[in-house]
Amino acid sequence: MLSEKRNSFSGLLKNKGFKEERKTKIGLDAIDTSTTLESNKSHLANKAPGGAAEQGEGRTVTKGNMAPHHTHRTQSRARVSQALRRIRQAVRQHPSQRLTALCHHLTVDCLREAYFALKRDAAPGVDGLTWEEYGQDLEPRLQDLHRRVHQGTYRAQPVYRRYIAKASGGQRPLGVSALEDKIVQRAVVAILNQIYEEAFLGCSYGFRPGRSQHDALDALATGILRQPINWVLDLDVVRCFDSFDRTWLERFLQHRIGDRRLLRLIHTWLKAGVLEDEVVSDPDKGVVQGAVVSPLLSNVYLHYALDLWVHQWRRRHA
Repeated sequence: MLSEKRNSFSGLLKNKGFKEERKTKIGLDAIDTSTTLESNKSHLANKAPGGAAEQGEGRTVTKGNMAPHHTHRTQSRARVSQALRRIRQAVRQHPSQRLTALCHHLTVDCLREAYFALKRDAAPGVDGLTWEEYGQDLEPRLQDLHRRVHQGTYRAQPVYRRYIAKASGGQRPLGVSALEDKIVQRAVVAILNQIYEEAFLGCSYGFRPGRSQHDALDALATGILRQPINWVLDLDVVRCFDSFDRTWLERFLQHRIGDRRLLRLIHTWLKAGVLEDEVVSDPDKGVVQGAVVSPLLSNVYLHYALDLWVHQWRRRHA
């Protein structure tokens, strides 16, 4: 379905002013940065052109030992929240420009908040490291990870393939990333959310901060009750995560992201490979279902390949 729409989609990009040479670059070097997930969900406002309804365990430490650690985390969160707000503000002021200085926002504070945002009981990847084990020497590990990311020596590890049963029968393949890959991906997602939450349409609900399937049902119910609706189209993208064209995905990302180092990080995750039965394979399409960064990448792909096309069709014909 997606491949059949490429010609019409290319015309849509031109109509929307997405041609590469027409874009002005913007750098965010002035923004003092880091990232978090939990503290920014309330700030992730959505542009909704579709309507209003589319809107450890261990010994107990003394209080004297807790205070410095607690203060450090609080200050870190404050710096992170401020940086994300400023990124969002810059995106709002320049909604069609490419951001060329994003990778420097991957600070130690950013990586620390990403680590604490991970699920603590998640299964380990090919590195065998659990969340608790990594946290035993957290600060030195984060400092080293930060150095490798910015020196270009960070390398993504293959994703460990596991399978879970599907309610409809069969098995769903899931990928478990190494812990450091999860940390960096979570940090990158927190930054990119500031960009794409200003771009995604209000009718998009899946895998977005502060949104859920219940919100989508509420919007649907409101539309049916208050608007002259004659029919509802129910469809599913078959093997959604597995079928994306990576070349188009990276092109879509380049519409808003001009930071080559950040694009190189994403490319590294796409090409990391999958470990299954002690053999590493390298799929040539799709994103790994289960990876931290995959839901956002999927939403970016569907935004350009489906949502904008449907939105334009609805305005012209529906």
